Amino acid sequence: MASIRPQTREMIDRLIGFDTTSAKSNLALIDFAQDYLESQGARCRRILSADGSKANLFASLGPEAPGGVVLSGHSDVVPVDGQPWNSDPFCVIERDGRLYGRGTADMKSFLATALALVPEFQAQALSRPIHIAFSYDEEVGCTGVRSMIGDIARHLPAPGMVIVGEPTDMRIVIGHKGCYLFETRLQGQAAHSSQPHRGGNAILAAGRLIAFLAELAAEKRGAAPADSPFDPPYTTLNLGQIEGGKAINIIAQDCSFTWEFRPLPGEDTEAIVAAFEAYAQGEVLPALREFAPGASIATERLATVLPLSPESDGAAESLVRRLSGVNDTGVVSFGTEGGLFQAAGLSTVVFGPGSIDQAHKPNEFITLSQVAACEAFLLKLRDWAAG
Repeated sequence: MASIRPQTREMIDRLIGFDTTSAKSNLALIDFAQDYLESQGARCRRILSADGSKANLFASLGPEAPGGVVLSGHSDVVPVDGQPWNSDPFCVIERDGRLYGRGTADMKSFLATALALVPEFQAQALSRPIHIAFSYDEEVGCTGVRSMIGDIARHLPAPGMVIVGEPTDMRIVIGHKGCYLFETRLQGQAAHSSQPHRGGNAILAAGRLIAFLAELAAEKRGAAPADSPFDPPYTTLNLGQIEGGKAINIIAQDCSFTWEFRPLPGEDTEAIVAAFEAYAQGEVLPALREFAPGASIATERLATVLPLSPESDGAAESLVRRLSGVNDTGVVSFGTEGGLFQAAGLSTVVFGPGSIDQAHKPNEFITLSQVAACEAFLLKLRDWAAG
């Protein structure tokens, strides 16, 4: 059975012990990480959320110079409410070569391993900087990392590349789909159901929009590129929630629904949004206003997770290949913060311990062998940074 360093295990225990569900503050974890990093001589920048309840943390080791690598991860986790856990989700339990706890796979073990090895990094005379980045609110649309990326661009020498340590089973992921989230709200006019001509039915209007999305989804499915490496190999659309109406005998005045699409890298995402808006405002709304002159249809973009595009001769891919000895690369359909780093001009790959199959589930776990592999990789990264 694989073993890991005691300090790594201790750090995993500490980070899992912070309940950083996205709806809650992550400041206790950030305080702990910053105090620890600064005690080890790291230079830290804290970037607060607008309301001050959460923060990103960007820590730098080695020279204040361009280049080097960012080890990036999100501090937040998904809720455990309603899940049948066999143990306290925020207290690590070791059993049969596995560490159980919320965030063990997604993705606090990566951050904990990086923190545990900071003394090893600092024991070397690094010629290239190593940065460790903690973000917030990744699980609700990658909203927190944006301010950190902007802060780096404004105040720090540009890093050379980014390794996003999401769970990939220590396989190199060079591309992923994006995720665009929306809420569409319709307002019609209430009336007695025996008098439909006196009201505007928001649910029926929403049904037309939903049918449009279904047709668009079928169109994308039929246009799947023959050489697409993704599963499924096309841009997908999904309707996730719908709510509307008051009673069966009332013409529905209100209706709202949430929807998303997950585009392939290179997809014209704004064309999808424009097509939906054109149909909503040009076809559905005029028909609704025939019976409800004050009717409205409004769509709000809730989140944008950019795709990660495979890079030709990418610096991050090349480095991770060399240090890990892994030659195969792949793509995934889930999203990460990697696309945002790449859009800022930073070469990026996704590479980290644990399996995405365990993420967000009850009794989430990571194997000790995956943590040990992450330790070995980061020690090779240390040697590279000192070379």
